[in-house]
Amino acid sequence: MELERLAALEVIALNTYVESQKQFIAAEKSLLECEQYIANVALLPNSPCHLQSVGKNLWLVSSKGKPRLEVMVLWDEKKTIATRLNWRQNFD
Repeated sequence: MELERLAALEVIALNTYVESQKQFIAAEKSLLECEQYIANVALLPNSPCHLQSVGKNLWLVSSKGKPRLEVMVLWDEKKTIATRLNWRQNFD
């Protein structure tokens, strides 16, 4: 009986790990999409993330869903390139 319980816990743990990885990858993809549209925020009709200007060409981009990821992005207007300066997971 103990072996069955241990095996069930292992299956639950594995399923939890797989599901959390899927959510993490989805949050990262939404951040990448938003980074591409920093210059033209209006072009994103249903934005999957929050965009906030925090200074001279600096943007804070955070995912709306769970897990909540945040990146600080430097927008180079001349080259039209977004460069990540840092990354973090925000625990609510």
